Amino acid sequence: MAQRDLFLSPKQTWNHRRLFGPKPPFKPKHVWGIRQQLKATGRVRDLALFNCAIDAKLRGCDLVKL
Repeated sequence: MAQRDLFLSPKQTWNHRRLFGPKPPFKPKHVWGIRQQLKATGRVRDLALFNCAIDAKLRGCDLVKL
């Protein structure tokens, strides 16, 4: 009987309270802040990839292929 109760107990999924689906796009102030942070730290490669992604409206999975 104890084993049967284990199978009947409702289990919640690991993401039952998390939001899922597409994330909202960056706001202009966030884009500006990310660019300033990358410039200040001297991360030229990351800045170039970020600018390329923003200009071409690429998604993360497409940007990784570059």
